[in-house]
Amino acid sequence: MYRLATHTGFRQVPRSIANSTARPALATPRFFQPVDIRTIMSSSSGVKVSDRIKYDHAELEQQYKNIIAAKDDDTKVRWQNQFIWELARHSIAEEIVVYPAFEKFVPNGLQMAEKDRAEHQRVKNLLYEFQKMTPSSSDFRPTLDKLWDALSQHIKEEERDDLPALEQHIDAEYSGKLASSFNTTKHFVPTKSHPSAPDRPPYETAAGMLATPLDKLMDMFKKFPKEDMKA
Repeated sequence: MYRLATHTGFRQVPRSIANSTARPALATPRFFQPVDIRTIMSSSSGVKVSDRIKYDHAELEQQYKNIIAAKDDDTKVRWQNQFIWELARHSIAEEIVVYPAFEKFVPNGLQMAEKDRAEHQRVKNLLYEFQKMTPSSSDFRPTLDKLWDALSQHIKEEERDDLPALEQHIDAEYSGKLASSFNTTKHFVPTKSHPSAPDRPPYETAAGMLATPLDKLMDMFKKFPKEDMKA
């Protein structure tokens, strides 16, 4: 079975997090299968919201590396689609679930959330350009690298500053609830970049409800990594 690596340049990701990430079939490219779990990271699972987000960061880094390492255009396209699918969902779920928590619980959390939204907007703009490209395009690799440069800097700052600040101001039970809400939200948001859409609830939630069905329909006709592709 295909499994993502549990170690990245950012940090070692606990295997308990990696093994806790099930995806319902309707919200998932067809090659994914549930990973030996009966529930989706509920508050009782003991998974903190920061750990859940770091796991996504690790996935994204691995998918970026897989695009770079691909030996042919077909493989590049499959990992490109997976990277777009994951990054679009991750970004919107953070804006709907996590950034409002920054604003509510963290001193100077409003400024923190606004900074993160601005960084997300740059990433969304680059992702929007990247998702229109094919590997044969001369701008494919430069755009991907520019996108990853912006995203990796955001990830480093978020893991170093923002997430620890949030965990300091909420208890473990609430962190688990945020993790569960974040995970659930990812199944109901767009799977492509829509940079002109609102970037905060409730408007982002409403816009997502309009865009998501079409995105998921388009996903049905795209290629994604096969089960025997190893990260």
